Amino acid sequence: MENRTAVRRSTAERRRDTLDRLASERDVWVATAHPDHGPHQIPLWFVWHGEAVWVCTKATSATVRNARADPRVRLSLPDTLDVVLLQGTARCFTDEEVPADAADAFAGKFGWDPRRVDSPYVYVRVTPKVVRAWHDTPELSGRVVMRDGAWLE
Repeated sequence: MENRTAVRRSTAERRRDTLDRLASERDVWVATAHPDHGPHQIPLWFVWHGEAVWVCTKATSATVRNARADPRVRLSLPDTLDVVLLQGTARCFTDEEVPADAADAFAGKFGWDPRRVDSPYVYVRVTPKVVRAWHDTPELSGRVVMRDGAWLE
């Protein structure tokens, strides 16, 4: 495990670091909930494209079912020492409805195109409304780097 010295970053530095991670990371934890079935959390591949997180999963998945029933979604990057949490709104797109540039960005990042497989997949776009980012205790205060869909300076 890497030993990190806790140095408080400015909001601008946290925003920059968060955007760098959203551009480079592969996996995101996706948490959804269904009014009848309760919470569901799963790691999925993602791409940051057009100021939104795009994931893709089978059309029959609990993630798709839940996002359609209640579009409030929470996402988290997997590193617990460099926390990035996003809260946003999901919208589902079939492979016929998905904007080509978003699907192309996903396929380009992973070398796999869900539009080219036989079983139906759904793209889920999560538009963040709140983003929190922090390293350790010194950064807990002021950890919000996006509020109401706008990045803070």
